[in-house]
Amino acid sequence: MSRSAPIRLAIVGVGKIVRDQHLPALSKNPDYRVVAAASRNATIDGVASFQSIEEMLASGVEIDAVSLCQPPQVRYVAARAAIEAGKHVFMEKPPGATVSEVEDLKALANAKGVSLFASWHSRYAPAVESARSFLSGTTARKARFIWKEDVRKWHPGQAWIWQPGGFGVFDPFINCLSIVTHILPPLHITQAELDFPSNRDAPVAARMNFAGADSLTATAEIDWLQTGPQSWDIIVETDEGEMILSSGGAKLTIEGRTVQEQAEREYPALYERFADIVREQRSDVDLAPLQHVADAFMLGRRNVVDGFFD
Repeated sequence: MSRSAPIRLAIVGVGKIVRDQHLPALSKNPDYRVVAAASRNATIDGVASFQSIEEMLASGVEIDAVSLCQPPQVRYVAARAAIEAGKHVFMEKPPGATVSEVEDLKALANAKGVSLFASWHSRYAPAVESARSFLSGTTARKARFIWKEDVRKWHPGQAWIWQPGGFGVFDPFINCLSIVTHILPPLHITQAELDFPSNRDAPVAARMNFAGADSLTATAEIDWLQTGPQSWDIIVETDEGEMILSSGGAKLTIEGRTVQEQAEREYPALYERFADIVREQRSDVDLAPLQHVADAFMLGRRNVVDGFFD
């Protein structure tokens, strides 16, 4: 593939996130040309469409890279097929249903000489790097992670997210974890309590405690039933005062003073990053956020709460 030619991209799993984020970002990026789509129930106008990634890869359509946007429970098989075919792979978050399957994909991509990208989109929120810079110059003492939103608004009628491997409320909270693992010193979960609706296989709410070096502690409160204003806040007490990263990483406040607030452009930045690593022939796969989710499920006490109904 020429370094100057557009990356010929195929999209697998054409759902809400593709319509809302991926396609608008790609339409404004000259580094890409969308050439194909594979999805059981949807197509993309103007490109070749297929029912499965296997059918697409066997079709003869010239593809350089594949963006995998289907639910995490089925992503491993698709990613492995793409890598085996010599395609670079962009994985929507979370990158997989388990830590070990993504580790396997990392090793396979390295062996095949293709790029693999775990696309933690919240790391590309506009104020995240400013928060990271501030924290690098001080000592964090205590943190709170408050991630509360309305599942009916963000995932209407999506059954997969309540199934095993669908993560439940950890699907949005992994966005918080992707920021936390980027801006704060390493933490590990010491205690977790997960609320499972009586008719679902994934949690609707959870509470966690974390600990790190130098007496750093943190707590998390996550909930999927919050109506009205949504809460996506990371609050850190430091030697230089209180830092609040809010609106999912779009706004940074230090000691009550707004330092930065901008409109988000996470997906355009993701595709810029993917183009860079494809051109540089390397991968970017950080598993720390996914490992925290796995730890919460391993360590967490399970509470059964009222059933969830759409």
